[in-house]
Amino acid sequence: MAVIRPILSVTLNPALDLSARVSRMEAGPKLRLQDPVLEPGGGGVNVARVINALGGDVIAWVALGGANGAQHMALLRAQGVAVMPFDCAGETRQNWAITDATGAQFRLQLPGPDWAAETGIAALESIVGQASGLVVLSGSQPPGLDAEFPQMLAARLGPGRLVVDTSGAALVRLIARPDTPVLLLRLDQAEAEAQAGRTLPGAMDTAQFAAELRARGVAEMVAIARGSDGNTLATQDGLFHCRPPQVPVQSKIGAGDSFTGAFTLALAQGQSAPEALRSGTAAAAATVMTAGTGLCDAAEVARLQPECRLEPLDT
Repeated sequence: MAVIRPILSVTLNPALDLSARVSRMEAGPKLRLQDPVLEPGGGGVNVARVINALGGDVIAWVALGGANGAQHMALLRAQGVAVMPFDCAGETRQNWAITDATGAQFRLQLPGPDWAAETGIAALESIVGQASGLVVLSGSQPPGLDAEFPQMLAARLGPGRLVVDTSGAALVRLIARPDTPVLLLRLDQAEAEAQAGRTLPGAMDTAQFAAELRARGVAEMVAIARGSDGNTLATQDGLFHCRPPQVPVQSKIGAGDSFTGAFTLALAQGQSAPEALRSGTAAAAATVMTAGTGLCDAAEVARLQPECRLEPLDT
């Protein structure tokens, strides 16, 4: 029987996520926030929270600094997630998600502390030293970190180990100059269209672009989110599309991280890539049903999973 090793989620630029409500967003008067909720956030942190909620074995490697960092770690541990803190200079950033009475959501994000070159080198060594199974690198990179960091990590880990869901210069670099293919690259629709240089109106269009990235050696598998239309996936076995059932949308925050967490957990448990696509789609759908920065509930994921329509796409 194969040994299922802990998944290591990596968050280079975490944040304390504050979600709250306000009657109306407007310039000028003081705005009295209501029902504030503080959560530990950042791409890899959300991935770890989801894997933990779904019963998986995960360790959250998180770069933390200052009083915000200490509070972040305490909140994450209070949720039962194993934390591997990486001390870094500066103060861990904060993000805000404010929802008004109409349901409109305003998302404000700080950049995070600047990293020196030696901090990036130390982080790379720390991650490689802690990794024993699959590794998920999710979220934005801190200012100052080399855009090549995902490729450097992939090269050190070896093939079939690294899942990447990043943005900005790191994503552009990963796609433009692929060196070591990662196991899975996830993008959202806007990122995919920006990198493709064209609109991707249908599921087949999106899946074919994912296949193009595979053919260029970017990743062994490429998943692209299509919002309420679900997710597409390109693998060596073909192209797939999974569409979730219609669900009431409270907040889209964390949906992509939930997809990545559930998908990675399914792979770690030995499920096929198409079934992992179904798991990820159900987790994303369950997450948008929660308010603010809340993530998916395991029971809701299990309920939605059979309702997610998985189908191969003809090429």
